[in-house]
Amino acid sequence: MADAIAAALMHYRAHGYAVVRGFFLPTEVADLAQAFDRQWRIGMAHRASYRHGNLFYRQGLDLRLGRILRLVQWPAYVDATLEAMRRDPRWLALLGPLIGADIKQIINQLHWKPPGAAGAEFAFHQDVRFRRPRSAYRDLANSYVQTGIAVDPHRPENGAMRLLPDSHGLGECELAGAGAVLDQAMAEERLASLGLDPAGLIDLALEPGDVALWNLYLIHGSGPNRTAGDRRFYLNGYVRAADCDRGEWAFRGGAPVPLGAPVLVHYEELPTRPEPHYVED
Repeated sequence: MADAIAAALMHYRAHGYAVVRGFFLPTEVADLAQAFDRQWRIGMAHRASYRHGNLFYRQGLDLRLGRILRLVQWPAYVDATLEAMRRDPRWLALLGPLIGADIKQIINQLHWKPPGAAGAEFAFHQDVRFRRPRSAYRDLANSYVQTGIAVDPHRPENGAMRLLPDSHGLGECELAGAGAVLDQAMAEERLASLGLDPAGLIDLALEPGDVALWNLYLIHGSGPNRTAGDRRFYLNGYVRAADCDRGEWAFRGGAPVPLGAPVLVHYEELPTRPEPHYVED
């Protein structure tokens, strides 16, 4: 695994993304799949999108399937499997050479693309778009690493990530317009309008247990799931603690840090409205 990680780090630095094959074991992936199933049942039991502090079950409507659970933010607060995996000591071999041993976490999300989901898409974008307020972050190009753990095989036909290698060097680009990235189709003409060649796009094929990592400025998106199986992805976004004023600790001095009471990450009303409530679309 050490050689695979070294090769991935070299690829990441050169091209803005990388994959480490088999980072998590099949038994761990099975546990992760069960955690996804638990969170799906909880999220779908609510009548609408539901928030409790940083924990957020985001529902949506699909043209074919009706009401679905699109994502869960910060499920690690309530699921021991997800909490343990987000701060697994093995992450340090991958993250340490990039952002050090004092690491906070900004993203902890479960993403679903259920079988046959027609609208579960993400427009081409850069994750830097979501780092708000910008004043809370410093040196984003070098201090932040986004990761995703594949729970199912990721293929073009079930909505795997599609990315533009080397695009992390372009700086911040406006790709998705004023609308939400979620549920917008990938529009290659947006790339062409910036002078980028869509022929350079690649599909990120992953097997269960593979870990992908990508730069905050890498251009990427994903299409719908046209298959009869799930496409599940566990996202964790890490940042060098000294360069971020927000976020939950993941590692301090190289030691894993468990979650305690929620702290400010994205949810601006956390200090004034931490109680459980529904979020009507």
